[in-house]
Amino acid sequence: MKTISLLKKGIVSIRSQGVMNTVHKAAWYLKQNRDIISFYNEATDYERWLELRSPHRKTIQQEIEKFRKRPKISIIMPVYNIETKWLSAAIHSVRDQLYSNWELCISDDGSSNSETLHFLKKIRDPRIKIQFLKKNDGISSASNSAIKMAEGEFVAFLDHDDEITEDALFEIVKAINAEDPDFIYSDEDKIDCNGKRRNPFFKPDWSPDLLRSQNYICHFVAIRKSILDKIGGFRKGFEGAQDYDLFLRVSEETNQICHIPKVLYSWREIETSTAGNPFSKPKAQKSGLLAVGDHLKRLYGKNAQVKECEHPFVYDAYFSFPDDSLVSIIIPTKDNIPYLDACVESIFQKSSHPKFEIIILNNRSQEADSKSWFIRIAKKYGNISIIEADYPFCWSRLNNHGIHEASGDVFIFLNNDTRVISSDWIERLGGHALRDDVGIVGPLLLYEDGAIQHAGVVVGLGGWADHVYKGNKPIHFGSPYVSPMVKRNVLAVTGSCMVISRKTLEKIGEFDESFLICGSDVEICIRAHEAGLLNVYDSFVRLYHYESKTRVAHDIPKCDFQMSIRYYKHYREIGGDPFYNKNLSLKDTIPNLI
Repeated sequence: MKTISLLKKGIVSIRSQGVMNTVHKAAWYLKQNRDIISFYNEATDYERWLELRSPHRKTIQQEIEKFRKRPKISIIMPVYNIETKWLSAAIHSVRDQLYSNWELCISDDGSSNSETLHFLKKIRDPRIKIQFLKKNDGISSASNSAIKMAEGEFVAFLDHDDEITEDALFEIVKAINAEDPDFIYSDEDKIDCNGKRRNPFFKPDWSPDLLRSQNYICHFVAIRKSILDKIGGFRKGFEGAQDYDLFLRVSEETNQICHIPKVLYSWREIETSTAGNPFSKPKAQKSGLLAVGDHLKRLYGKNAQVKECEHPFVYDAYFSFPDDSLVSIIIPTKDNIPYLDACVESIFQKSSHPKFEIIILNNRSQEADSKSWFIRIAKKYGNISIIEADYPFCWSRLNNHGIHEASGDVFIFLNNDTRVISSDWIERLGGHALRDDVGIVGPLLLYEDGAIQHAGVVVGLGGWADHVYKGNKPIHFGSPYVSPMVKRNVLAVTGSCMVISRKTLEKIGEFDESFLICGSDVEICIRAHEAGLLNVYDSFVRLYHYESKTRVAHDIPKCDFQMSIRYYKHYREIGGDPFYNKNLSLKDTIPNLI
């Protein structure tokens, strides 16, 4: 069965990405994820990992007794012509719940399968409500009919062929007691036809830009019923992505969104499910695009758009950037003119945005070629300024100096050993930076060999902060964490290329010059996050970064470590970075289970 499943996944990948990309993806996965692969094949495989973290029933019952709130949870299950063995497994997973105040609302959507109907009609359980619709009207209508039966304060969703863990509702109610949320989601995994669980997806906390890129929330979900009633439940016309549309609309109604970093839901890998066959619901891709488009229109009007990308069920939401907005590109430098020249020329040759200025901070360059280049490049391009920065190297001070010399609405802080790949990099990054809810934005940075240099910073990785997926090939793969090829919110981005609007700097302040060599890029991102702003990693914008090739490596001064301890705070601990996941190790840049 596993071989057949892998063959199916290979066929899906070939259809969507081509033969060569599929071969490269497989080779990369085997090479880069050897630790994960061996983890699954040894005694300590994923199922063993789950066993070691299995619920302690006695402890859970004791916690339940202490709950101040014990709301009824209504589980919604639309049913249509499903094999009874899967339906039975789904219902049993509800009956096995350790939290007992629940009801299961089943709406049969005009099934023609006699075995399905016979099975449902035999159920005798006062906690299970069943209605039989006269005709097949689609999953949205069936789900809405089930919601009408619901009497619970919260509504949860279970597909007719999936399973929830025995502590799923306990964890939901635990979160309700702790945080009083309106919208709750958990981590999830896949379960095959033999009951083997695999491919866990450990999610970040609430990440609106990620939700606009893919339906990362998916399962297990519970929503306050009053909000469902307010927005009118599911909408027809979004079949295949009706839950995606619902989640986007719910997110517009509340900020009380809670993530439970625990796998509570297993998604069945069968032919009729996108878990096992992404092409089982051909309308899903277009329905998802429509859902995101409607969402952006409601929130941003004409200032935001969405388009499909090369990966199934991944979307590219982007924001308009005015042609007349001046962008100030600030580049500190010391000698190594070949790299700086390549960087500057790539900006002029590649950039489609017409209005920018480049401010080069000359930090005590000593070579004669450097001085002659500064004169020559300033004459060649009228929008380049060479600013003398005759003081010891301090990355923060240099960038703050550049800010004071700049006239732009948006600042791009750029290393001198970078080179532009994406022609629309300024518009894409600047469009996010000008949003009122965004703090700092960063792109996908690649090494010269095409491997990932930066796809977002995880604070705590390696003990301090590091780039997740560093050294991996830029290939789409979504387990056990978010794919590096998907746009998402992050706690921090690298200072090698970070974009901040003037209005954001006025709100959060400039770079902290107490940091001498490194750390202030992460600190300013944390400051933006704590000011209630979103930091964004945009995987659709790419630059090369020839890291550590233009300045002799310094020993990091003690003060930078002291400052990092002070400002990185609890984010350095497991579970501290809200955009990573406490089930993932902080010892490796490759996402791996602890």
